[in-house]
Amino acid sequence: MTTLAEHIIIVGAENCPPMLEKSMYDSWTSRIRLFIKGKKHGRMMLDSIDNGLLVYPTVEENRQTRPMKYFELTEAQQLQDDCDVQATNNILHGLPLMCMHLLTIKRGKTLYEYYWRFSQSINDMHTIRMTMQQVQVNTKFLNALPPEWSKFVTDVKLAKSLYITNYYQLYAYLSQHERHANEVCIIRERYPDPLALVANSPTLYNPSQSQQHS
Repeated sequence: MTTLAEHIIIVGAENCPPMLEKSMYDSWTSRIRLFIKGKKHGRMMLDSIDNGLLVYPTVEENRQTRPMKYFELTEAQQLQDDCDVQATNNILHGLPLMCMHLLTIKRGKTLYEYYWRFSQSINDMHTIRMTMQQVQVNTKFLNALPPEWSKFVTDVKLAKSLYITNYYQLYAYLSQHERHANEVCIIRERYPDPLALVANSPTLYNPSQSQQHS
């Protein structure tokens, strides 16, 4: 039987395809379990995660078998069903934030691909009626960019207010500089040692030579 935890992993991997692997859930899983354990009926909610949701008993009615309705359950069964719902909601509310925290541009991926995955995470949050302040969304979008984007991230922070600008406007601004960011990435891969970069630069300005010619 597939447990609730396994269902959540499958759903998360489907909604955020390129950026999450099952192993990346480990630390988040530990935190969410501790969070749930501290809630009222926390141990029952953990039981839902580990052993699956309550299967409604069946009854016969008019010579047909049907699942019981909620009000027909015993008090213990109703409580377990309530805990199933709470456990699911706690996980689904935490999952988009975890996805966004782990979201980065992977090697060989374009800025647009990162932007698309980020948009998917935002849409997931809206689906479950989660909201974040505009500045928080923008900060997360910019902080996930790799080092070769650092100069352009600084530029966009100076040019745009993170409190009123949307992340898709930040993307539009940054996309103008993607070619330059890619060039920086290529140079860093070719010359991981800064001294090697200086040694192989043909246009290096040498102050001592300039003084000799003067």
